[in-house]
Parts: sequence; structure tokens; C-alpha cells
Amino acid sequence: MLKTYRAVQFTEYGGPDVLEVVRREVPRPGHGQVLVEVRAAGVNPLDWQLRSGAVAAMMPVEFPAVPGGDVAGVVVDVGEDVTGFAAGDEVFGSIGSGGYAEFALAPAAQIARRPANVPWEVAAGLPVAVSTAYQALDDLGVKAGETLVVDGAAGGVGSVAVQIARQLGATVIGTASERNHAYLRSLGAEPVTYGEGLAERIRALAPNGADAAFDTAGKGSLPALVDVTGGPERVVTIADHRAEEHGVRFVFAGAGAVRERLERAAALVVDGALTLSVARTYALSQAADAHRESEGGHVRGKLIIVPDRRGYGCPGSV
Repeated sequence: MLKTYRAVQFTEYGGPDVLEVVRREVPRPGHGQVLVEVRAAGVNPLDWQLRSGAVAAMMPVEFPAVPGGDVAGVVVDVGEDVTGFAAGDEVFGSIGSGGYAEFALAPAAQIARRPANVPWEVAAGLPVAVSTAYQALDDLGVKAGETLVVDGAAGGVGSVAVQIARQLGATVIGTASERNHAYLRSLGAEPVTYGEGLAERIRALAPNGADAAFDTAGKGSLPALVDVTGGPERVVTIADHRAEEHGVRFVFAGAGAVRERLERAAALVVDGALTLSVARTYALSQAADAHRESEGGHVRGKLIIVPDRRGYGCPGSV
């Protein structure tokens, strides 16, 4: 195996241009870890929030830092006390950080086996979206017969939440720009446009209001969501850091049930009950461009970093 590998890192907070490709020594996995040869890595909003320093007060970064909490790849080495995984296993999961690289260390408890018919790019886009969506729906106690509003329903987390909620038997109203309305209908959601007048548009579809709401966009919709659900206890957000002002809970996906949730999602993908759109793939050298697109906030599905984009496919969905 190579002694060094390419990775994207940053050594100070700043704009996308602080990201650079460097060579690092290939690490040995420690206790409870595996070393993964990365075939694809998911890009999440938290990546650029950490890079920019926007969440430094809550989540300070230790420099130099390699972004990327979601990966899919092949296990090449296992650490002490790791059972259930061996070199050659194809896996995907949440690793915390370090995914924008040719190799990455992963906690064995937070990865699962990749089903053979799930493309690398799709597998890499699932972990944070799946864990977060399940956590939000569990926190809200969404069940069959209820109406859920998903704000920002065309994005990675939002689109997964729509489909899981539909699997639970809930009716879903999703907000998105008009160009994504047909996409939301294909996922089983009733689409509405976001922005001023949102509460009225939701009530046009659900005259009695909604039972719960999940904000994935952080674009100022919380007052409207509290209005249509009847109170802040029925609203959660992953994106609006002013949640406390409105009495709304902020959702963090816990690490405890990651593998179980990944396995459940993988089974849904295999059965055709869960799809994930890959908006675009980027090479390691294009990580700054990926962050710029993510910061724009209008991505349908997921952005993916592919360490060797020549070898592992192109944008698509499954």
C-alpha cells in the first residue's frame, strides 16, 4: 500500500480558497477503527460551516483539518478489537471528518456494508442524510396518518426525510423552488414554494394544519412552521441557529444508532423504496467549487467528492 496519500485540508478558517490538496502519511487504524480506501465522500453543509468558522463557537476545528464526514469505500486495514469487518469489505458510513481524501480512518461502529447494486456516489451521500432524517422523525414521533412538513425537501436530508416519512405512512408537504416541484411529487410529497405566505400555502393543502414540521433549510421559516403545527414542540430544525428564539429544538444525529440506520436505509434503497439524487461529483482538486455550490443552498440531492473521478462513475441517482 502507498505510504502517502492525497487529502484536502485547511489550516485556517476562511472561504473555499483555504482548501488545498496535500500529501499526508497513510495512518494505521487504532482501537475500534478501520482504514478505508475512499471511493466517494459526501459533501454536507456542516463541511463548509466548519471550514468558514461559522460554527467555531460550538464545534471548533483542530488544524490542519480534512473535511468530510461521509464516505464509501473499501476496507484496507482493521484496528485492534474490530470484528465484523476485514480487508476487502465494501462499506459506507459516518466518520466524523477526514473524508475528502484517498484514505480515511473510520469508527467501525459507524459503518455498514455497501449493497453491491448501490453506486459508490449514492452510498457516500446517504450517511448524514439518513442518520439526521431518522433522528428528526424519531424526535417528532411521526407516525401513519399524520401530516409532516419538510422545509427544504429537495436537498439531501430533506429528500430522504420525505421518503422515510412516506414509508411510515405519513402525508408529506415539502417546500422547494418551483423547478423542484415535479421532483418532490416523484418522491411522494405535495410541493409548495417557500418564502412569505408559507403558512397560508400549507393550509391550502392541510386546512387543519400539520402535525409536525422538519426544517432542513434554515431560511427563516420557523415562525410559519410553528404557526401551522400549533406550537414549537412539534417543530425541529437542523439548519436555523436561531431555533431557541422560537422555542424550537435543534436536532443532532447521535452516533449510537448509525449502523442500524444505515442498514435500514440500504435495505430501502435495494428495494427501490428510497432514492438519492447525486447532483454533481467533484475531484479532490475541485473541493472548493463543491463548497461554493453547497453554500449556494439550492442543490437537489447530494454533492459528492470522488478522489479519482476517472475511475468511479458520473452523476446520477439510484
